[in-house]
Amino acid sequence: MPSLRVSAITPSYNQGRFIGRTIDSVLSQGIDGLEYVVMDGGSTDETVAVLRSYGDRLRYVSERDKGQPDAVNKGIAATSGEVIAWLNSDDVYFSGALEAVLEVFEKNPEVDVVYGDGDHIDVNDAFIEPYPVEPFDLERFKTRCIICQPAAFFRRRVVTRLGALDLRWQYTLDYEFWLRLAKGGAVFAYLPRKLAGSRFYPQTKTSGARLKVHAEINDMLAHTFGSVPDRWLCNYAHALVREKWKVGEGSLLSTPALAAASLGASLRWNKGLSPALARTVASWLTRGLVRPGEGL
Repeated sequence: MPSLRVSAITPSYNQGRFIGRTIDSVLSQGIDGLEYVVMDGGSTDETVAVLRSYGDRLRYVSERDKGQPDAVNKGIAATSGEVIAWLNSDDVYFSGALEAVLEVFEKNPEVDVVYGDGDHIDVNDAFIEPYPVEPFDLERFKTRCIICQPAAFFRRRVVTRLGALDLRWQYTLDYEFWLRLAKGGAVFAYLPRKLAGSRFYPQTKTSGARLKVHAEINDMLAHTFGSVPDRWLCNYAHALVREKWKVGEGSLLSTPALAAASLGASLRWNKGLSPALARTVASWLTRGLVRPGEGL
């Protein structure tokens, strides 16, 4: 068995209907010396009763916090393991995940982050679709999130060197964290194995606020790298046209609206227009109907 010690951290708030499954998936990993802490933000549902039922098999704190990144940071500060496993209170690990990850860390001491494949699952743990994970490439990663957060694990040393989660990012906390680590020289390793299930349902934080999510992605990328890739600008434009402007995909106004929204997003975040985006928008106006993600 691997000798590295793991600290598992679960940030939680009013996820009582799922958190028992999350906890069971951690405790069933069979890892010696596993340290497990749940940082609950003062839940008002059955969460605390569920946590209490596990006795000394885990530690928990239930108190108000400043959101999910604050809860994760508190968990990091309250633990001491060399490898940190961050699992949200509605996600699950698959059998053998921690052992497989620890073997990669043991064999590759230069590796700072190990991530694997994951599935989107529904409220009943049923498979929906695979998460679009890819081998690591920073330039590719800037244009799409290719890391499934519950299937990613990192050494404590990168937090010491590059900092913990940034509290300003409530939707993109994990994406910003991975990008910041990569920008700072952290070494990423992709493990082609299913490690975790990421729960996807209408009440999840990101699925219920797509326009806010895309705006924060662009804010974060502009802050981190000084500019936003065209793909994210266009993704924001699609969300803006659909959610705020209420223009349907089949409407005659759809294409000119998307063109205007994309140009506006580029001016807002990049203070100008790239030749590639100019060509993309021109092709939209020439061809007519544009589908989400097309031409990016």
